Amino acid sequence: MASLEPETLALLKRRLEEAERNIQLCRQLIGGTGSTGSDVIMPTFSSSAKMDAIEADENFAGKIINGEFDGEHMKGDDGQLYPVPANYASKSKLVEGDKLKLAIEPDGAFVYKQIGPKDRTRVRGVFDINEQGQYVVKSDDKEYRLLLASVTFYHIDRGDTVTILLPAEGKAVWGAVENVIKAGSKKSDKTKEEDDKEEELDEII
Repeated sequence: MASLEPETLALLKRRLEEAERNIQLCRQLIGGTGSTGSDVIMPTFSSSAKMDAIEADENFAGKIINGEFDGEHMKGDDGQLYPVPANYASKSKLVEGDKLKLAIEPDGAFVYKQIGPKDRTRVRGVFDINEQGQYVVKSDDKEYRLLLASVTFYHIDRGDTVTILLPAEGKAVWGAVENVIKAGSKKSDKTKEEDDKEEELDEII
């Protein structure tokens, strides 16, 4: 069997991690609670544009929960974990500790709104893929993880210089991409090749 390129291998690992996490979430949902004792809710996502209307509706029959973004999920004030759409987190440049409001509509749709952004600081580093197949920005001997949605949206390649946003206080694991400086003019060709590989993987998986 031919050896896989690092970028392809990293993508496969990421897809495997996502599949395993989804399986685990399903098992936790069936079993009632996860290992931490917190129920994990699997949502159907909806547009955050509805939040204003929901807040103004005195007869809203759903549920509204406040919580804090942890880099991937919202940890609700009720102790439960609520997955946050990666595209929403990436485009909104959410950082760990941001306060969120979640409305769960009667049909099960989720609507998010950022209500309390944390103070932010900027860090510049170089994009890489670590041994665990995670997408990271390396800066001053530290690694900050990136969401796959951010890597895909900005077409980030190994060696690119990336500016990320981090909470101004506390230790951060995840970074929110603010901008990217490409490592070279030939990167666009490589990006297309990687996009083709991802499409091929989508067909396989």
